[in-house]
Amino acid sequence: MTDFEAIDTLLAGAKQQIALPPAQERRALREKLNLSRTQVAQALGVSPSTVGGWESGRDPSGEVREKYAYFLQGAQAKLEARAEDVSDVLSDGAAAEDGTTGTVAADSGSDEVQSLTTPQPCVLCGGPAHHQVAGFPQHLDAAECGTAAASPARAAKPVQVRPVGRRMQTASETSDPIGAAVASALATHEGDVEAAIAALVKRAIPDAMALLDATRTGGRYDIVAHPWMPDILRKQSARGSDQIWEARPKWARPELPPGAHEVTALDINGAYLSALKTHLPIGQLEHSTGFDHDRRRAGVHLITPPAWEHDDVLPNPVGARDEPGPLWVTEPTLRLLLRLSGPKYGLCDPPEIHESFTSGATENLLEKFRIVLKDARDRAIAQDDEVTLEYVKAMYAKFVSTLGESNYNREIYRTDWMHLIRSQAFANLWMKAYKAYDEGLMVVRAMGTDELHVIGDWRAVFPEGRGVSEVKVKDTYSVGTDPETAAAGEAGD
Repeated sequence: MTDFEAIDTLLAGAKQQIALPPAQERRALREKLNLSRTQVAQALGVSPSTVGGWESGRDPSGEVREKYAYFLQGAQAKLEARAEDVSDVLSDGAAAEDGTTGTVAADSGSDEVQSLTTPQPCVLCGGPAHHQVAGFPQHLDAAECGTAAASPARAAKPVQVRPVGRRMQTASETSDPIGAAVASALATHEGDVEAAIAALVKRAIPDAMALLDATRTGGRYDIVAHPWMPDILRKQSARGSDQIWEARPKWARPELPPGAHEVTALDINGAYLSALKTHLPIGQLEHSTGFDHDRRRAGVHLITPPAWEHDDVLPNPVGARDEPGPLWVTEPTLRLLLRLSGPKYGLCDPPEIHESFTSGATENLLEKFRIVLKDARDRAIAQDDEVTLEYVKAMYAKFVSTLGESNYNREIYRTDWMHLIRSQAFANLWMKAYKAYDEGLMVVRAMGTDELHVIGDWRAVFPEGRGVSEVKVKDTYSVGTDPETAAAGEAGD
């Protein structure tokens, strides 16, 4: 083929990008046809939150753009052919969606909590619930809901959900998605445990996002999944990092008392899973200046950290940082410093806050998500179920690691959440180190999110086990030399 023929072939194959209507029109077209985002997503082979992103201003590309444009053109043609807007529900039973608020119109039309004379399946876990909210049966106590979700005998049923940002409403009984996925993987791979684990780990990210949506049932807040982010939260280069300091500990006690010591390296279980309970900003971050800290908000803060004078016995709460001066830290790090500067601890001065990017926040934004994962993890440990355990671990670990600028998770871009959850894990480890120190143990080393080395009777301080509130032994080793042994050795020389 000549150069000119190659050019002709290139031009012949070039396609003009199909124009799409404005974002608000895309949503209006769908809603006028009484179609849910879930229905559109299933037809296009994408997730409901991806459709939500398109309706918020993001544009698809490639083949899926052509499919979405075809849907929008067809929807417009159908509406133009009608004398009036369609008000009936579609044949698959989807309910009409309120176009003003984006919430599901419940049959009861009320948001009040009502008692049920006969228990009905909870929309989150499927267990018997004695109350309903906005017409949906559900447990009012998260602990009860977590216990109900733990029932392995419940039959799997398909879930129908309607997303609003990342706030989900459920139209039918929710299945046990984790148990169903594990059973399906084992069946597909004919009981091959390693193959089933590999398949489940591969799908951990989309499954975690689907679980997040399901556990958002009845949530009070809509999650902003793709907010504007300040430059400090953006990577400075393709392989570089942003400007947020997570306060990762990498500390070793500089000097031990004379003599031989037996050190136990403790492994902190489910560090990232526990860290899902942290104050997370709900909406888009807003800039502010000044020294005051608003505990109703959360985000990232430019601070000058206080001097730390206890490095001989405890790690610096800011982590292993060599450079002096102001730095951008997360909400958990700031709250830890403020806590340690208070009258209860009195370990340092308060940090100096220069400016902040924050939003209204809640500590319970991911609480139901965390409880479902925790309960599945607990069941897997009790039943010696390696497949479920590895699957659940992959779900919460990959969920945290792909919240930022990741090509593997395009449903949520919350780099701030990623940093906050990681920092909460570091803060949790620091508090365990302080507890060990306060109870008379000698803290020798603190590393990452889950490694704490101590000398002394640690079982009197920490419960042993594999639960998220327990610790297990990772290693034991000896350091130092017994003075009598050393003297005998010198005499022999």
